[in-house]
Amino acid sequence: MRKTRTLLAALAVGILTSTAALAGDVRIMWYSDGVEGEVLKDLLDRFMKENPGINVVLDNVSYTVVREQLPVQLEAGDGPDIARVTNLKAMSQHWLDLRPLVADAAYWDTNFGAQADWMRPDGSNQISGFMTQITLAGGFANKTLFDQAGIALPGKDATWDDWARASKQVAESQQVPFAMALDRSGHRLSGPILAYGSNYIGADGKPAPLDDGAKAFIEKFVGWVGDGTMSKDVWVSAAGSTYRAGADDFINGQLAYYYSGSWQVPNFSTKIGSNFDWVATGSPCGPANCTGMTGGAGLVAVKYTKNPTEVAKVMDYLAREDIVKEFSERTLFLPAHKGVVEKGLDFKTDDAQAKAALNIFVGATGSLSDIARKLPGWFWSDTYYAALVTRVSQAAAGEMPVAEAYTRIDADIAAKVKDSGR
Repeated sequence: MRKTRTLLAALAVGILTSTAALAGDVRIMWYSDGVEGEVLKDLLDRFMKENPGINVVLDNVSYTVVREQLPVQLEAGDGPDIARVTNLKAMSQHWLDLRPLVADAAYWDTNFGAQADWMRPDGSNQISGFMTQITLAGGFANKTLFDQAGIALPGKDATWDDWARASKQVAESQQVPFAMALDRSGHRLSGPILAYGSNYIGADGKPAPLDDGAKAFIEKFVGWVGDGTMSKDVWVSAAGSTYRAGADDFINGQLAYYYSGSWQVPNFSTKIGSNFDWVATGSPCGPANCTGMTGGAGLVAVKYTKNPTEVAKVMDYLAREDIVKEFSERTLFLPAHKGVVEKGLDFKTDDAQAKAALNIFVGATGSLSDIARKLPGWFWSDTYYAALVTRVSQAAAGEMPVAEAYTRIDADIAAKVKDSGR
């Protein structure tokens, strides 16, 4: 097994240049949902002019590379110097402790402390990095399609059934391929599952078996895929736990309703433009609540770096209040920096739809359930998400009955827990 892992690591390292070998070099593995890669490059160019002894190399890669290749590199004791990742807690043993390296640890604790536990080993006070943005899952409606169909947008407390019914009427009226789509993601699926009253976290802190709330929504979701209400393409076009978004279908006007999250706002602002009117809707309600899922991408330092001092300087720069503010305003991201949030932002867009959508997401943070707030810092979240995606997609594709998918999900998670030795 170790030999196989080493070979995989060698392959991954061959695909991407890994840890910086030259003194003063800092290599960042970065993925983008929208324009944030361009903004970061501009900020880093300015950093290098101010710090001519440090050369920062920005590797723009796909999210799939971060999810699938980076963990293999890290297991081999390799990787970039800094990485933008979402699987923060489960890989926290690989992050560098910046506390003794940054210029002012108290500044980090004050401004990024609320999410610090999401990315550090349990029980430690490590500074691993900071969140590039806070995200919130939620829906988007193609208002133009609803208006053309003469169907009113469901209201603030509308349920998942309400949105499914209305969206299907719109799709049939306007002859678009699918009424709804939900990203092929365990994180995205978890919002409605929690709204149906589920709790993944057992009394011992380890994963609990699927409960009735989870089974109720999964059965409903698979049924929607089967009757054409929910886009089948998004969920059956990939294997295993591979992520696939439905954003392109929404951007192209092929969906009445799309469940994704706040990170799509800059993407839609740039790519939809004036093609049609769209609105953010918050998360539909289930029997228990109207929660979405919070989370975000963190920028973390990797402990296998050969240049920790230079890495800390780059991280200090990117975490500066003025830099976080500029990055957030230009990318239309919701910042994690306490000082920036308290002083407010002036998002750099003339798109009234984008500004309205951001405000909807800010307001929706009040609807998050306690479990939704806990999951980003729970060690087993990604294990749960991966099992959900793999088996629910198989059920959606007709490869197994829903009841078998439940059994497989529980078995997959139990195997991961056993193999971990935790």
